[in-house]
Amino acid sequence: MGHNGSSYGLVSLVLVLLCGGCPVYSMSHGLMPPDISSREAELLNSNFFQRLREMIMERAYEDAFNEVPNEGSQPVKPVDTSHLDSPPKPRVVENWPMVSHEFGQVTAVSINREGNPVIFHRGRRVWSAESFNETNHFQQILDGPIEDSTILTLSAKTGEVIDESGGGIFFMPHGMTIDRNGNMWLTDVALHQAFKFMPNHDYPSITIGRRFEPGSSRNHLCKPTATAVATTGEIFIADGYCNSRILKFNAAGRLIRTIPQPPEFLSLQVPHGLTLLEHLDLICIADRENMRVVCPKAGLKSSFGEGTQAATIQEPDLGHVYDVAAYGDLVYAVNGPTADMIPVRGFTIDPRSETIIDHWGKFENPHSIAFCPNGSAMYVTEIGPNKVWKFELV
Repeated sequence: MGHNGSSYGLVSLVLVLLCGGCPVYSMSHGLMPPDISSREAELLNSNFFQRLREMIMERAYEDAFNEVPNEGSQPVKPVDTSHLDSPPKPRVVENWPMVSHEFGQVTAVSINREGNPVIFHRGRRVWSAESFNETNHFQQILDGPIEDSTILTLSAKTGEVIDESGGGIFFMPHGMTIDRNGNMWLTDVALHQAFKFMPNHDYPSITIGRRFEPGSSRNHLCKPTATAVATTGEIFIADGYCNSRILKFNAAGRLIRTIPQPPEFLSLQVPHGLTLLEHLDLICIADRENMRVVCPKAGLKSSFGEGTQAATIQEPDLGHVYDVAAYGDLVYAVNGPTADMIPVRGFTIDPRSETIIDHWGKFENPHSIAFCPNGSAMYVTEIGPNKVWKFELV
């Protein structure tokens, strides 16, 4: 498609205004000075647009913090950054657990109403290259469900197992969240389903997705990875390895939103973990293969702001982000093996300034992270070694 002179002139004017009068050279429009070679012009254009991208980012960052309110509106409240100076730092609780365990791959951890960590693990089953075919269908159905108890409650004090359940139900456990009412939300990547189990119930009260049927319709999931549940009862499901989308349901399990959706400019690649910052109306996503954390509007109080640009945290040392957990205004995250020069560890993230403000821990293959609601402890699980870590905040 050709360009007319007026449209090109308008674009040039915008570019000149943005870069403070710097020249823009274009071979296609005959604006290249005669003493500049084609290669030199390419370099000039490349450098110009690199600087332009930097300036746009700088301008957006400044606007976010220095927005001038419209006449008659309330003044914009400045962002409080005092917490960035000394964020709570996780410190390993030594000699916990006090007893030895032989877990399977520990894929998830959450905290129950008594303040004890509850883990979701795979027993003797291991996710291998033979577990799924090219259409994401599980290949070990004939082996039956995992007979081991896949849900273990540990003592927050000693780490010993104080309750167990979930045997003979799941085929490939993945994500788990316990909501404020004690309901347990679980995902199984082999079943392509997410479940709600009410306290002391052996059968799910809500099932989302179709058993062993991967798909991308509104009634299907495909290897769902994680859940997050708001105090309003709304549920977010990370769906997951195949569909790379977030599905939002009302408390009854009816689909009410898909993230991303037009005009939302957001591309996810294996959303692997979720956490809610309800007071900021954000749902933060461990966007694993994009090696970042993104926080779009959750739309818990109203739909205003849905589809606007998500807060994005992406820095060279972040690597593949496996899970995220909210604590106050901050998000704590763990990465997994990415490259030799990128340490496997934890990160403290401020989503409002879109920055990593601290690093902590040292792991091999972490998979999930969770906080006690009162901030008394934080837990991280790994899937090789199959381990649960307990941290205190200092």
